[in-house]
Amino acid sequence: MTYKKKLIEVALPLEAINREAAREKSIRHGHPSTLHLWWARRPLAACRAVLFASLVDDPSECVAELMKDSAKRKAAEKELKARKQLWDEQTALHTKAQASGISAPAAGPEPKLEEIVAEIERERLFEIIRDLVKWDNSNDERVLDKARAEILRSTGGNPPPVYDPFCGGGSIPLEAQRLGLEAHASDLNPVAVLINKALIDIPSRFIGKSPVNAEARKKLGSSGSWVRVTGIANDLLYYGEYIRSETEKRVGKLYPPVRLPKSEGQISISPLAYLWVRTVECPNPACRARMPLIRSYWLSKREGKTVFASPVLDASRKSVSFVIKTSGDLPKETSSRNGAHCIFCSQVVTKQMLREQALSHGVDSIPMAVVCEGKNGRVYLPFTNDDVPEAKTSFSDYLALPITNDRRWFSPPLYGLHEFRDLFTDRQIKVLDTICEIVRELKSEVETAARQAGFPADERALAEGGIGAKAYADAVTVYLAFGVNKAVTRNCTLAIWEPGMGRLAGAFGRQAMPMTWLYAETNPLAGAGGDISGTIASVAEVVEKLPSIPQGHATQKNAANGQSARAVISTDPPYYDNIGYADLSDFFYIWLRHILGKDFPDLFGTVLVPKNEELIAATTRFGGDKVKADKFFEDGLSHAFDSMKNIHMAEYPLSLFYAFKQAETEEVKDDTSDAETFSTGWETMLEGLLKAGFSVDGTWPMRTELVGSLKKDISALASSILLVCRLRPDNAAVTSRRDFQAALKKELPDALRAMQKSNIAPVDLAQAAIGPGMAVFSRYARVLETDGSPMNVRTALALINQSLDEVLAEQEGEFDADTRWALAWFDQYGFTEGPYGAAETLCTAKNTSVSGMVEAGILIAKAGKVRLLKKEELSATWDPSKDKRLPIWEITHHLIRRLEKGESGAADLIGQLGVKAQVARDLSYRLYTICERRKWATDAIAYNTLVLSWSDVQRLAAEKKPTAPAQGELI
Repeated sequence: MTYKKKLIEVALPLEAINREAAREKSIRHGHPSTLHLWWARRPLAACRAVLFASLVDDPSECVAELMKDSAKRKAAEKELKARKQLWDEQTALHTKAQASGISAPAAGPEPKLEEIVAEIERERLFEIIRDLVKWDNSNDERVLDKARAEILRSTGGNPPPVYDPFCGGGSIPLEAQRLGLEAHASDLNPVAVLINKALIDIPSRFIGKSPVNAEARKKLGSSGSWVRVTGIANDLLYYGEYIRSETEKRVGKLYPPVRLPKSEGQISISPLAYLWVRTVECPNPACRARMPLIRSYWLSKREGKTVFASPVLDASRKSVSFVIKTSGDLPKETSSRNGAHCIFCSQVVTKQMLREQALSHGVDSIPMAVVCEGKNGRVYLPFTNDDVPEAKTSFSDYLALPITNDRRWFSPPLYGLHEFRDLFTDRQIKVLDTICEIVRELKSEVETAARQAGFPADERALAEGGIGAKAYADAVTVYLAFGVNKAVTRNCTLAIWEPGMGRLAGAFGRQAMPMTWLYAETNPLAGAGGDISGTIASVAEVVEKLPSIPQGHATQKNAANGQSARAVISTDPPYYDNIGYADLSDFFYIWLRHILGKDFPDLFGTVLVPKNEELIAATTRFGGDKVKADKFFEDGLSHAFDSMKNIHMAEYPLSLFYAFKQAETEEVKDDTSDAETFSTGWETMLEGLLKAGFSVDGTWPMRTELVGSLKKDISALASSILLVCRLRPDNAAVTSRRDFQAALKKELPDALRAMQKSNIAPVDLAQAAIGPGMAVFSRYARVLETDGSPMNVRTALALINQSLDEVLAEQEGEFDADTRWALAWFDQYGFTEGPYGAAETLCTAKNTSVSGMVEAGILIAKAGKVRLLKKEELSATWDPSKDKRLPIWEITHHLIRRLEKGESGAADLIGQLGVKAQVARDLSYRLYTICERRKWATDAIAYNTLVLSWSDVQRLAAEKKPTAPAQGELI
């Protein structure tokens, strides 16, 4: 059956979507991602746009109706006239050039009125999306109503439900609900399920309810207008302050005041945080001191307020204390990534020895500094163990649970910290346990208050579908428990001190639990990071902005056994072995279970998060057997896609986010003996998708990751690739390997051009190329090898990679001779010297000269050697208008040099260079691929960053006044 094409299958305003998705990553206050930590959460802007475009018809499906609109037809006829005139001129020029034996591009197909009408209507829909994806418009009913109206129009007034079987952090179900769609979410992980309940289920049950706390009732009684679930948010603020106050009464003495120095007025004040250094026993038999492991002595690096700790050794006792300094020489660190050395005897200790000593003799901590807030900002003071009151704790069995011993994500077990109990100080456990106790006590008080406020006579609990006072108390407790979990990330020994910002940073700065040698113990009652009332307030900020309607549903299910009701599926499946969701979320599960276990007995029925069925290729669960782990992942994903096929409504495309980068090298079946690169994550995902009968109908690179991470790790992705899939027709054709390669060669160049035009990061290009490549492969029932056997996905991926390399190599034809020479030289020598003779030979092949390139300013030649100039060696005062020879190579590296100093300088240069600057961006893609292949990480980052920054720099250039000389003089 043939179905209407949806907008997502034809076109999207990708730049606007990507810009807002990237911007969203820096938004904190009130953003749903701050409700509770989850890993690899998709940006709301991208999810919102994808869902809208998946349901709305593309204008090409209703051209006849559009032509009846006189205003649209008149505008299209005017545009057609202008385009037809231009097309006639280009056609004439092409004909004249051919007659003269000159190669010239053809004018392309003649413009048609119907296509222009569709374009105009498509642009109208694009404007709706551009407004829709802005975070500031998340609750703007005017903007949302426009989008909902378009969805209703395309769905005949009966919009379908949306289902995400791998709901994770809940971005897709939440945005479905925001667009007025019935949202269904499921996940195997109970933490993910509870997050989704908090986002789409709980708000839809208590929409418009007034707060029940005594203060609000006293002020307003039952009056007041409480849109969405702002009433719950108000209750959270009230009870958050109560929890903090009650906690201080019970355990506040554990954080005694500190007396500030005379310069700060000698007042006593509550500390903000205590900084501790871990120690292990020195392996030197003649020493055996407890050696501190210090990677940095900095306490503050803020301009004008530099502070560091300096060790004072007591050789007789073999003990270390610290004094605080603001000037002088910084002490030498005692540990690094590779190991450590003893501060007493200088014994070098390898990382392996360090682990052995920690396992044999334990890990202790010594005090380094205490942080307070003085009248002029942060104050750092020394302190001793005597300044920390003893926190008597009963043994907390809920924390005496094992941390997964998988060294990819968890370092503490390698050093003897085997249980979650080991990640907290006694004081932290005492305080957190007290907070949990108060939250549980509050539940009955909230229920009583809700009854007094007139909640429905419904005695069912929230987990049973209740909407009365009992369920409301459960709901408030869920959000309070989230506030506790947010506090836990800052009240554990995985939290660190950031000297550059002068603040504490919580655990999970990345998707792992690394060992921390210098950790920060916050005061959760001091109003700083980790303060319990503050973390609950941040939860309230999210809750008050949740859409709340229509009804949302979140359940715990294996994706292979998803719901039976028909729905449109949009999802973000697990990425092979990239993230250990279940293992990581154990950290939060133990606290949620401690608070909510009795309220949600089914959800918290296991001691830790269920792992046996979790769909990742974790070799640790199969005794290190990678083959078994791969088979488990591939079979599980295949079953999940089979389930989706049975549920998905075929009238709409299925959308699937995928952000995975893992490269392996292996010989593949090909005409050459060269090894090929493939991605196991992509291979297994695509195998399952194709086996289930789906084909890839389109692909879009979505900017979903933080760009900043690229500067730290060149392997990090900046984008997810969105696959738009349809069910493959039963009568799909069979084709040969040769014809498949021919189709790749024909279709991939245009697809890659479109991606480059959308500013996809070079680091993502190889992954993004999989999309259009697999769109070709998956349209066939089978692609047959020369021996008649069906081609597998791995071989197809290898051929797609080969085609990508060929396309990028062919793009070199648009560069000038000097740049083509520089590319070939760079591929062989980088920025190192090479022989003059080799340079001359290459010049002959590229139709240029060494002397000309020296004059152009990209090359240095002396003493029989030739070397490309590094960007740092280029003139800081370079003026392109005075440069008679302007290779794209030179322009590219000047742009990178300017960009490193700030976007403004790069924008000025783009304003002067005009279209030549655009070609410089294209060159960066080619240079990145060379650097990645050669493992030149630093240079690769520079080229990647230029492309990623391009939109912002270009926008800045457009905002500035044109600088002399005019652009036309440079082109």
